[in-house]
Amino acid sequence: MDVSFMLLASVTPFMFLYLKKYLLVGVQSMLLIGMWFYVIEAMFFAAPSAFSITWLTFYGSLILAEVAWVQFIIRIVEDSKQYTTNYRSKEVFD
Repeated sequence: MDVSFMLLASVTPFMFLYLKKYLLVGVQSMLLIGMWFYVIEAMFFAAPSAFSITWLTFYGSLILAEVAWVQFIIRIVEDSKQYTTNYRSKEVFD
């Protein structure tokens, strides 16, 4: 398992807060709990079976995290584009 993807997924609820998508904050938080239960179970006990609840929450959390990162990047690019057009349209007078 790659821990970097799980750490990025753990930041996702804060990104949804920034994007003002409060329903997805709750969904991702619940999926994160299941994701970390899956990791603990896989590391210290037997690997969970496919399509179990913890398996679904693990992969669901990773998929929803990717959606959040794409939405976040789109929002940042749109905001920067709007800032540059506003900055360029202003004229500086001496």
